[in-house]
Amino acid sequence: MKGLSRLLLCSFLALGFAGCATHPSVGPETKAQQAKAAATTPLLLISIDAFRADYINRGITPNLQAMAASGVHADSMQPSFPSLTFPNHYAIVTGLVPDHNGIVDNTMVDPVLGKFTHDDKNAESNGLWWDEGTPLWVTADANGLHTATMFWPGSDADIQGKHPDIWKRYDSKVTADQRVDQVLAWLDMPADQRPSFVTLYFEAVDKAGHKYGPDSAELNQALRDTDAAIGRMVDGLRQRGLYDKINIIVLADHGMASVPPDHNILIDKLIDLKDVEVVTLDEVAGFNPKRKHDFNAIEQQLEQPQQHMHCWDKSRIPKRLNYGSNTRVPQLVCLADVGWRITTSEYLAKHRDDLKQGAHGYDNADPLMQALFVAHGPAFQSGIRFPNFPNVDVYPLMAHLLGLTPKFGDGKFEDVRGMLKPEAAASVQ
Repeated sequence: MKGLSRLLLCSFLALGFAGCATHPSVGPETKAQQAKAAATTPLLLISIDAFRADYINRGITPNLQAMAASGVHADSMQPSFPSLTFPNHYAIVTGLVPDHNGIVDNTMVDPVLGKFTHDDKNAESNGLWWDEGTPLWVTADANGLHTATMFWPGSDADIQGKHPDIWKRYDSKVTADQRVDQVLAWLDMPADQRPSFVTLYFEAVDKAGHKYGPDSAELNQALRDTDAAIGRMVDGLRQRGLYDKINIIVLADHGMASVPPDHNILIDKLIDLKDVEVVTLDEVAGFNPKRKHDFNAIEQQLEQPQQHMHCWDKSRIPKRLNYGSNTRVPQLVCLADVGWRITTSEYLAKHRDDLKQGAHGYDNADPLMQALFVAHGPAFQSGIRFPNFPNVDVYPLMAHLLGLTPKFGDGKFEDVRGMLKPEAAASVQ
């Protein structure tokens, strides 16, 4: 039964970190569901946060290069706007751009729920923030497939009444090797019990890019370390005879750009911040009206041409960004040019010596924001390059691989059908 299999999966945890979380089963699995779970080719989705598309060309990630050479390697994958971590991870698993999936920024304000920040665990685990989209693990679970997530944004929230069958609350102290070993332990389960959809997340490349910049020695070391973890995963799968029997997608949520320490747009020099509600700053800044203040005048001022920044009322954001209809999008949105930050004089005075040297969140069409995409497995063609495509297309691709009917979304399977072998492109499990 599904509830029992969840408990069995927990009991097989090899490492004993960040305890296994389960939710009660809604009822026993049918034999047909068990058979479907056993027959479904597993899908492993790996995110390397902020792995810019061109990093793979540096020649220091041999395991990823080998996977790309023998599978599908996209020239790049375009993130959704804004090119930030939480909005794009959720776009990938829902097929909805942030404006439609509700996670419109790493920091946002909802008229009912209040404020969300990516480091507020209470907000992050509140499913009401996430239920504008339906992540793939919810649909998989409803169709009798088991799911497991290793640190994916949204997976520790009860979304539409569901968690993944197994999920891990994010803990940066869990090493890359431990994460890999845990995923391998899940895949060691009997075929009718093991998860058919598994996610795995690495953040070292993003952290190094922010702190030291995308052209730093530290960033290159993070690439090597993460690639070594990918190699550990590949070796573990080969030892189990699974490497050619599992579909693997390795991708990133966005890229990274250098930000010189003097590239600062001081927003408090342009408007009085006491006259607005400041929702967020940095690469994308957002402001809401404050009672008894003339917000129209503030908008008119900031919507005038600015150096290194463009500002719009949410109703006037360029259509190509697919942003502005959601109630959580601030009324006034300002976007810095690539390589600049929107900040305040006070923040700069306090943090001049520890400013981020790399950033993302910029225009999602910019080359420096483009993300990695590599895929390998029995469903994928071998040794092909694929043109740039939007990351919301990954969701219908994954749904097809798992034999699931995708929810309505912004992604198009036809955009990525060409990655698959003809028989895999046509068939549904």
